[in-house]
Amino acid sequence: MGTRYRGKADEVRALNAYINLMRAGRSVGTRLEHRLIELGLTESQFGVLEALLHLGPLFQRQLGEKLFTTRANITLIVDQLEEKGWVERERHPDDRRHVKVALTEAGKKYVKRLFPDHLGAILQEFEVLTAQEQDELARLCRKVGLRSEPDAASSRN
Repeated sequence: MGTRYRGKADEVRALNAYINLMRAGRSVGTRLEHRLIELGLTESQFGVLEALLHLGPLFQRQLGEKLFTTRANITLIVDQLEEKGWVERERHPDDRRHVKVALTEAGKKYVKRLFPDHLGAILQEFEVLTAQEQDELARLCRKVGLRSEPDAASSRN
């Protein structure tokens, strides 16, 4: 179902696109997150583990940027993962504000065991789309997502 707003055609089209994007993202995200919750993880915790597995050790600030979360939230997530023994922190020797986070051996083993099943669930979610449609969806999402603030501000003037 789209918007009930009755405005100009470009407004209705943009609003419908936004509503559909948000509903689809929330729907898929909710189904995938339920699987993670059953494993005792939040989506953000899994995101940190997965990022560290595939990118290697990162500063907390970098993790926050990659997961689109605040500094306070990434600190909480890393605290939780550290309590479980899956990550460890190392403060930069010259600047204690910079904290590098890395997987422990237990964390690496854990996320390597979980990742294939989670990937399988993602594949299952997207099997309703052809390979070409998945590529197009990814391209369109990148196009909208990477739009810079100055671009958006100038188009409103």
